Amino acid sequence: AAAVFPTGGGKSICYQLPALLLPGLTLVVSPLIALMKDQIDQLTARDIPAARLDSSIDREEFRRVSTDIRSGALKLLYVAPERFNNERFRETLRQQRISLMAIDEAHCISEWGHNFRPDYLKLAGYARMCRAERILALTATAPPKVLSDICAGFDIAENDAVRTGFFRPNLTLLASRVDAAQRDAALAERLQERDKGPTIVYVTLQKTAELVAERLQALGFDAKPYHAGMSTEERTATQDWFIASGDAVVVATIAFGMGIDKSDIRYVYHYNPPKSLENLSQEIGRAGRDGEPAICEQLICEEDLQVIRNFACGDTPSRDAVASFLRDVLAPSAEPRAFNLVRLGNDHDIRSLVVRTLLTYLELDGLIELGTAIYNSYRFKPLVPSAEMLSHFQGERRDFLKSVLRQSKKAKTWFSIDLDESSQALGQPRRRLVAALDYLAEKGWLELSLTDVRYPIRCLQDEVDLEALADSLQARTVQHESRELERFEQVLDLVTSDFCRWYRLSDYFGEDLGGPCDNCSFCFDGESFELKEPEARNVPAEIWQDLRDLTREQAFLREPRAATRFLIGLSSPRLSRARLSKHRLFGILADVPFTQLLTECEHSLG
Repeated sequence: AAAVFPTGGGKSICYQLPALLLPGLTLVVSPLIALMKDQIDQLTARDIPAARLDSSIDREEFRRVSTDIRSGALKLLYVAPERFNNERFRETLRQQRISLMAIDEAHCISEWGHNFRPDYLKLAGYARMCRAERILALTATAPPKVLSDICAGFDIAENDAVRTGFFRPNLTLLASRVDAAQRDAALAERLQERDKGPTIVYVTLQKTAELVAERLQALGFDAKPYHAGMSTEERTATQDWFIASGDAVVVATIAFGMGIDKSDIRYVYHYNPPKSLENLSQEIGRAGRDGEPAICEQLICEEDLQVIRNFACGDTPSRDAVASFLRDVLAPSAEPRAFNLVRLGNDHDIRSLVVRTLLTYLELDGLIELGTAIYNSYRFKPLVPSAEMLSHFQGERRDFLKSVLRQSKKAKTWFSIDLDESSQALGQPRRRLVAALDYLAEKGWLELSLTDVRYPIRCLQDEVDLEALADSLQARTVQHESRELERFEQVLDLVTSDFCRWYRLSDYFGEDLGGPCDNCSFCFDGESFELKEPEARNVPAEIWQDLRDLTREQAFLREPRAATRFLIGLSSPRLSRARLSKHRLFGILADVPFTQLLTECEHSLG
């Protein structure tokens, strides 16, 4: 079955309760570590055996959970979709009875969705692999086209797709046009005039979150920033502070709110416009979950519009980048080659998520097989002297361990060992070195830290037309870019609509209200507003000359898309590596439309 419930509508109970009644394991797939942690804390507090496997748990916890899976002690296991890339995990699941596989945030399977994640495309195959007896796909944000993709992906019949009402009558939906210079004052005025209550202010940039929080603090508000650039400890502390407070104001990027269980949020402000109607619905959906009135208001600045449109173009790689990526990944090789995906993206100037997307396309098209992640570099900190470790072994095993330890290089307190180099130097299989280090860690004789994760890639076809394939894959990324731009225009169409905003938004998500809501800014005053497009800006000739001079040092900027990103202020792996974000030309044309500037770069650099 598939279920589309609004945020806070009770999706979790639809798999948690059946998990207690079904005989086997319920496997919950979610991309949200915060949601996993929050739900497991609540379940274990009720003595329900639940656990998670994600990147935040340590090796001891991982071993304990793995043991509980094999013994059948667990009723619910939460995992991220990327966990299925691990061959040992897949093999463990094959040996279990999976009574139910629940896929949260199921809209991620759709390339038409607002938050496409390539690993979701493979989940239906993994469900068949582990012989899941039931499938439940859940989301809060699926317009009809996306729900259709979910059903097709998981072979769910149309009659087994349930959509509850989207409209939330307790949420007042407002939109106001403000000048950028007056926006802070407008936000502060609303916070002062309206009754106090837990508040989220959503912004686009991490820097904006910091600045706005500082300004609100200076005015006496209990405000803090929250964004992905903060440490895990800082984010956790801010999250706990917000949940416990009755009048906190958190100024956050979209990193905040996913899986947060707080029912009394009274206000959600969009300091910058959301990127899509799906983002808007998710973010306003965090308000008023207790059923009491809440206000959701967008503060629309015309100065933001072009910047956000340009952001939608930041992920699209150039055709040359895709071609060089394919030549690397599909190079003939008798054995699988292991790639660090971050390094692969850096080498070809492609962002990490796009690298994973391209690899998923190649895998689903039968061109490659992506193997289980391996860690090429191990770091360890001895907890006992090496002589004491070796005293537990004799003969060849002792000599082998001694030679392994000698391959390591010491820093202050940690030693590092390159497994590929050591395997070759010792003439021993890599897996034996891994097993030896794991054993020493299990005995408590050393502490392990794994780094430099790599994925073995096996090419499945000998003859591939790389040029045609590069054209095809790059066209798919451009199509994705076009969809992102279209989604943002839908947000602007909503706020400038000359009809009920709730009616328009509900209609997008497949619900017919039958008439106006009487609880939105248009229904209150019957007025709509227009947003002026920025006037076309001519690029000064000296900028082109300065850019051409810079390309003598940074040859990759001769590629028009790379140059366009640089001038608009959008980072990329090579821009970061070249430390060009501090260059005076970086972001100098942030207000120029990406497509206009791309055309001019093609002409000026050609």
